[in-house]
Amino acid sequence: MNPEDLEFLPEQGEPLQLMVLLHGVGSQPAHLRPLADVLRRQFPQAAVLVPAGFEPFDAGPVAGHQWFSVRGIDEDQRVERVARSLPALLARIRAEQARLGVEARATALFGFSQGAIMALEAVQADPALAGRVLAFSGRYARLPEQAPPETTIHLFHGSADPVIDAAHSRAAMQHLSGLSAGDATLDLAEGVGHELHAALVDRALHRLTHHVPLRLWQAAMASPGN
Repeated sequence: MNPEDLEFLPEQGEPLQLMVLLHGVGSQPAHLRPLADVLRRQFPQAAVLVPAGFEPFDAGPVAGHQWFSVRGIDEDQRVERVARSLPALLARIRAEQARLGVEARATALFGFSQGAIMALEAVQADPALAGRVLAFSGRYARLPEQAPPETTIHLFHGSADPVIDAAHSRAAMQHLSGLSAGDATLDLAEGVGHELHAALVDRALHRLTHHVPLRLWQAAMASPGN
């Protein structure tokens, strides 16, 4: 573990949920502390973990971290770099699930910017990794051929994002809606840029507490008597 990692456990009792927050490129776990605090208040029995990116930031003087390098990146290189960085992240999440005794279906991955890319691609690489992904201001490295059947994808984006265009989230939502077993939502905040805006965080809480995953609806409808 990195000494900059943040970990918050329930004040009493064992954790019933696991929430893993992945920061953006060149950032640090502390930058996601406000989101972690919101989640802890809303879900007091959740374990909230904010790991540091596994590599030092290499594209500027900022003393932050990255999940993969963006130096000289293009569309093909993004796919390759994400693929190289995923095994370590998957192993970390699986290890935390085992340590804390929380199942995949009770695990939620949150990501901002580059962290959103990692969260989205993590459940493509391991479709049984998490019950939900909440991706803020992010994108897929490459739009998936199949939707993870056990995962609900929640996309959040500012319409005026100058770093990762909101068109990526719109395209992802349209694409996921057309895939078999795809379960996804999209929330856009008008005039908001590349940030974890309070309006988007509020929508994330609403999705977590009100959205019933498609797979649960389907199971209920398939039960005897329906």
